[in-house]
Parts: sequence; C-alpha cells; structure tokens
Amino acid sequence: MIKYIALYRRPDEPEDFDEKYFGSHLPLIEKTPGLVRWEVAKVQRVFVPGFLGESEPYLVAEMYFADEAALKTALQSPEWQAAGSNLSEIGGLDLVAMFAAEVAR
Repeated sequence: MIKYIALYRRPDEPEDFDEKYFGSHLPLIEKTPGLVRWEVAKVQRVFVPGFLGESEPYLVAEMYFADEAALKTALQSPEWQAAGSNLSEIGGLDLVAMFAAEVAR
C-alpha cells in the first residue's frame, strides 16, 4: 500500500480555509479513482517545535492507494486534476507540502 500525504501549514484565515477545503476540495478528492481510503486530521499540538521552521502545521491529509500503479493512475485522472485546480483556487497550494510514502507496516 502507498499513501499520498499533504501537510498543510496554518492559513491566515483558518475558518475560511476550512469551509472551502472541507466543502469543495474533499468532495473532489473522494471521486479519485483507486482511492482505497482517506483521512484528514487537524494538528492539535506540536511536540518538537521548530522542526518545520517557522511554519505551524495545521492539517494532515492522507490518501491511501493499493500500490504505486494505482497512485500513478489517480494522479493522471481528470478527478485528481479537478481537485488540484480547486486546491489552487482556494489558496491551498501556497500552504501545502505533498509527498508519497510506502506503508511499511
């Protein structure tokens, strides 16, 4: 299994961002082909301050796929492209670092 992780830093207006992210972005993510499951968590506490420099983590989104091939297919899908366009529209691309990780256990 492989997961795609999006780590968001705190936006200037968290309530406005949440409304757009949960209201328009996540419904698009749910339509991604090959998506096995997903979860979004709001960061409550940072135990090692400064690890991310000046940035304060805000959200962690994890999207799980069966394997790398499924992830590659998802990344090329119109649904993923629509979600990416939406993220840009709501200002999320300025807040996020994204990466993939193979689930080891």
